[in-house]
Amino acid sequence: MLKKEYLNKDSTIKELLTYPSIKEFSKFILPLEHGYNPNSKLKDIAYLLPYHNNINTDTTLKSINYIIDRSEKGEEIFYKIYTDKEIKEDKSKANTGIFFFKGNKNAPFAIINAGGGFSYVGSIHEGFPYAIELNKRGYNAFVLQYRVEDGYRATQDLARAISYIIENKDLFEVDINNYSLWGSSAGARMVAAIGSRGLVSFGEKNYTKPNTIVMLYTGLASFTLNDPPTFMAVGDRDGIANPRVVENRFNEMKKAGLKVEFHKYKNVEHGFGLGIGTSAENWIDSAIKFWEK
Repeated sequence: MLKKEYLNKDSTIKELLTYPSIKEFSKFILPLEHGYNPNSKLKDIAYLLPYHNNINTDTTLKSINYIIDRSEKGEEIFYKIYTDKEIKEDKSKANTGIFFFKGNKNAPFAIINAGGGFSYVGSIHEGFPYAIELNKRGYNAFVLQYRVEDGYRATQDLARAISYIIENKDLFEVDINNYSLWGSSAGARMVAAIGSRGLVSFGEKNYTKPNTIVMLYTGLASFTLNDPPTFMAVGDRDGIANPRVVENRFNEMKKAGLKVEFHKYKNVEHGFGLGIGTSAENWIDSAIKFWEK
């Protein structure tokens, strides 16, 4: 439990963006890619997340205050994944990086990739909340800020993030032999691509693929026989990711002898995040258990 609430539901986006200890990376906490009202209150940010449902103000504030609290304690929260030279050559790479939620020393790690239709990155809803839940169980967690508008470039950013973490394992104090990739909607397509094709296909060294893939609500049909163990979940009222496509993929992967688990949640729509107050609530416990098997 946090001892202090730094910002509350009536705090504004402007207050968040200008908060002293996080101002170097605060622009990546909310999805601001398509404009925003700086005077909007944090309880009213749903308009920034048009592809998402079940936006929970308490969860939003918990994530923001968790990040601020760790930053206030002197922890480094945000890391660039590209060098200054690379950013100078391609300015779009300035809009990338990883948020680090430190768990137990030398524990496994997860990289979490929020969705947003490759038009925005919804980490406030399905990135930071997952990282906090993983932290509770001692896992290290990273939340990726990737480039939007192009799924391939976004997946390149994920591949780079994996390489960066592996190459800096002593800095992060993580177990590079046991990591998982988590993705929601557009982010799920990114993690599936890495699981199927590896890092080399996206311009990185041939580092070990993830031990586990966690995919939420994306209507992807393709897979390979080399895919890592995969956890999939979707709501039965998802109007964006067809639940039948997700279930068919599960059935085909299982038939092919791959290790898979599938959950379809009743009366749940697309982009449910933690699913608090719905039948999807506690899905993250099932996903963690799957990773641990």
